[in-house]
Amino acid sequence: MTTITLKVPQAFLDDLDATWRAEDFPSRSEFVRWALRDAITHPSFSRKAWKEIAVSEHQLATGEGDTDDGDEIRSRPNEETDGGE
Repeated sequence: MTTITLKVPQAFLDDLDATWRAEDFPSRSEFVRWALRDAITHPSFSRKAWKEIAVSEHQLATGEGDTDDGDEIRSRPNEETDGGE
């Protein structure tokens, strides 16, 4: 395996750590590999939709704002392509 360096805001890292532990992944690295594999496996899923899921999951974890279920977001038609965002 090759090691990579990834910079993320502390709040995102806190959410990531809580998620991989709650989902019983053996490590942060395994969870990130799983998430990356999922993103590569579903390349037609738009970046906008991924952002909506991330925001919704953060809101759910923090109790802020209205949330949408991740499965509901994934079932929405892709209205735009990534467009290099």
